[in-house]
Amino acid sequence: MVVSRITFAGVNNEGHSRVSGHGFIFGMLISFSLCTFSCFHKAMKSRPLHIAMYPWLAMGHQTAFLHLCNKLAIRGHKISFITPPKAQAKLEPFNLHPNSITFVTINVPHVEGLPPDAQTTADVTYPLQPQIMTAMDLTKDDIETLLTGLKPDLVFYDFTHWMPALAKRLGIKAVHYCTASSVMVGYTLSPVRFHQGTDLMESDLMEPPEGYPDSSIKLQTHEARAFAAKRKDTFGSNVLFYDRQFIALNEADLLAYRTCREIEGPYMDYIGKQFNKPVVATGPVILDPPTLDLEEKFSTWLGGFEPGSVVYCCFGSECTLRPNQFLELVLGLELTGMPFLAAVKAPLGFETVESAMPEGFQERVKGRGFVYGGWVQQQLILAHPSVGCFITHCGSGSLSEALVNKCQLVLLPNVGDQILNARMMGTNLEVGVEVEKGDEDGMYTKESVCKAVSIVMDCENETSKRVRANHARIRELLLNKDLESSYVDSFCMRLQEIVEGI
Repeated sequence: MVVSRITFAGVNNEGHSRVSGHGFIFGMLISFSLCTFSCFHKAMKSRPLHIAMYPWLAMGHQTAFLHLCNKLAIRGHKISFITPPKAQAKLEPFNLHPNSITFVTINVPHVEGLPPDAQTTADVTYPLQPQIMTAMDLTKDDIETLLTGLKPDLVFYDFTHWMPALAKRLGIKAVHYCTASSVMVGYTLSPVRFHQGTDLMESDLMEPPEGYPDSSIKLQTHEARAFAAKRKDTFGSNVLFYDRQFIALNEADLLAYRTCREIEGPYMDYIGKQFNKPVVATGPVILDPPTLDLEEKFSTWLGGFEPGSVVYCCFGSECTLRPNQFLELVLGLELTGMPFLAAVKAPLGFETVESAMPEGFQERVKGRGFVYGGWVQQQLILAHPSVGCFITHCGSGSLSEALVNKCQLVLLPNVGDQILNARMMGTNLEVGVEVEKGDEDGMYTKESVCKAVSIVMDCENETSKRVRANHARIRELLLNKDLESSYVDSFCMRLQEIVEGI
């Protein structure tokens, strides 16, 4: 299927050149040509491919790869999904095509400093994630043995920088499937950045690289400082984090992004020119509706409030806040005066969220505030009619889930790609409001949290009106099933061409 696409560019009121995301959405006319059936027919007619998957050992990456597997399996392709046992147990319920998607178990070697039986980042604290990467690197020989036996046409990967060379040796095409946005990859990992190496200064990172399609997307001082420091960090097997990412991109046969060109097209084009690689979009890969019901404790609690009145807050399964961040967050939620559900991990130094609460907090918010320290069914919570606002850390997965629901977005990024995702959502597409932080220290306050929530929840506020309108248009775009199908069909055709050497 083919969708006609038009991109608008311009200059914003501050004089920055930019890709006008919301202007494009406003002006978009989606028309399906006679090629619609033709492309679908070609995609179905092509021989089934055998695809191996080996994503980074973090559940957000694992689930993102599996969601794509489900879309590929519908089209007749065979998937061998390589994953450790504990991750497999969590992924099994999301395998919608078990006859086409086979889990291949791999044992994760123990690395000094890791807890016994640690297999994914969910089993460790954030500072120990590099050791998980080291353990994953140690599976290289086992992966070679598996791929030699499986004989797939392609292998999808992300953090394993050694995969392209291994795949080439075995005659397998290597596809770098990036769950982070092309906005982030273009800003931080383009060759013009890479060749500056560890000499890259904070001041350099505060501005986008040469040729970047949107000069309005920038970093604050504290963010640039963190990115500069990250460039000097090793991440598994004595490899610098950015060297790992650059090699993984630079040696791939194909670069793929979980997005659509209507939103990230100019950034994808920039990456393609920088790396001299073919770059394709898989489409938004919208999750199929869950077959399970929302847990009763949450459905009952949410059901006690008016439609669109509850503020939901979640920072993903890996984010652990510092104690002062945690306090400002929950006090900010209290300050809104609105009902709220916060699904956040206990802050650093605390065993439970209850023990980290400010004195008297639970009594003050009793009946309207629910702070929960465990995993929640986010997709179902976001779809609940009582939820009107989502405070998100701006992880790509959470944003994908949020944009197809009606809740308004408050953007509170923490690290890495979340920051640039927030800039795109808040500055470019204007579908959310970012919480104000100190430029130097990166701290937000209870007042800044409350302010951002109050803006998006006030239907009469001009900013809220604009954000709601932009969000509604993007939601309509993303929920267009023909659009998603066209992307997946085109992606399958591109995979076929890569395998056939076209």
